[in-house]
Amino acid sequence: IIETLASLMLSADWKYRFMTVESEHSAMAAMIAASLAGARTFTATSSQGLLLMHELLHWASGGRLPIVMVNVNRAIAPGWNIWTDQQDSLSQRDTGWIQIYCADAQEALDSVICGFRLAESVQVPVMLVLDAFYLSHTAEEVDIPTMEAISTFLPKRDPAFKIKAGDRRSFGEFLRGIQYQQMRRKLDIAVNSALDQL
Repeated sequence: IIETLASLMLSADWKYRFMTVESEHSAMAAMIAASLAGARTFTATSSQGLLLMHELLHWASGGRLPIVMVNVNRAIAPGWNIWTDQQDSLSQRDTGWIQIYCADAQEALDSVICGFRLAESVQVPVMLVLDAFYLSHTAEEVDIPTMEAISTFLPKRDPAFKIKAGDRRSFGEFLRGIQYQQMRRKLDIAVNSALDQL
């Protein structure tokens, strides 16, 4: 997915920034920073990579950042393989991310676009989940919407908050017990409200 995006970006006529990092942990750290700065962010991973992101998945959801990520379900090692197994995404169930499981290539494409709208409407990150091999190593025709249709459905991002150079703010500060409980409850309400947005 990332290699294809890199190739597509070479001829893209829209504003973007493609970041190359050394690991999935760093990829999610970059997504968090870019989202805090007001950018619309996307990444993809699978299997062990998703597990490497685990710590930062909590930071993304706790920060109420509308990041969209594709996870290609693959078995967790050991042994190493490319076959589907949902242990990777299911083990992230309680991180505060909305998970949408896609059945085919068209649903995967449409869910990326819908994922951004959903994430931005409830201020919660969205993980789109595709079965390995069946969706990741096969090809099928899809209807690709026009940029005009996408722009109408998904308006320009208007972040609820964002950091700016020179603007002093604190994020992720120490919380007392009741404050932490309130924050987690608000996240839970937002995740559950996502069903009303679909």
